[in-house]
Amino acid sequence: MNWFGKKKTAQPSTVSASSTRQSTNPQSTIVTLRESIKTQEKREEHLENKIEALVREAKAKMAKGDKKGALFAMKRKKMYEGEVDKIQNVKMTLETQVINLESAAQNAETYKAMKAGTSTMAKIRTDVGIEKVDDIMDEIQEEMQLAQEINTAIAQPVDPLLTDEDDLLAELNELEANDLESELLKAPATPVSLPNVPNNKLPALAKKEEEDLKKLEAELAAL
Repeated sequence: MNWFGKKKTAQPSTVSASSTRQSTNPQSTIVTLRESIKTQEKREEHLENKIEALVREAKAKMAKGDKKGALFAMKRKKMYEGEVDKIQNVKMTLETQVINLESAAQNAETYKAMKAGTSTMAKIRTDVGIEKVDDIMDEIQEEMQLAQEINTAIAQPVDPLLTDEDDLLAELNELEANDLESELLKAPATPVSLPNVPNNKLPALAKKEEEDLKKLEAELAAL
């Protein structure tokens, strides 16, 4: 039994589940945090202006002798300064979250890139395989050997008498030796002519002998 009136029926919520669910996109979250930081900075600037105005107000009241009014202005200034300190703490927290989110987002992107690279490498390794590489290397070696054999075959001379060159050269030397021997046998015997020995004495020698003879005759005459 309801003593407090008719029970209210639950009204269906007009807020969708997707709207209540917090966004998990790092970039959009970072943007939201930065907007919050800007909002806090604007509020901090507004409070700083109020603090400066209250300082001027307190000085003016003191100059007029209104000590109570000046004290009240300083209390308000102190209150605003407390709010500024809170705002600065909030800004620090938001900045820390931004830095951490940026680092986490970068790590996530790096992880995705590394995972994609690993998957690609695994697919390439599966498509290629060490056995396939061995097979293709064997085929390359076989083709290279076949090409070398073809080059060697093409480079061989086509002279049919190339194998008989040694025999032909020996025969040619034999013919030259026979020709030389025939020439020596056909050549006539030519006497060797020697120069004639002169019978007369040389003029210088004859003159010296004549002088020696005259000298001898002179010595004999003197005896």
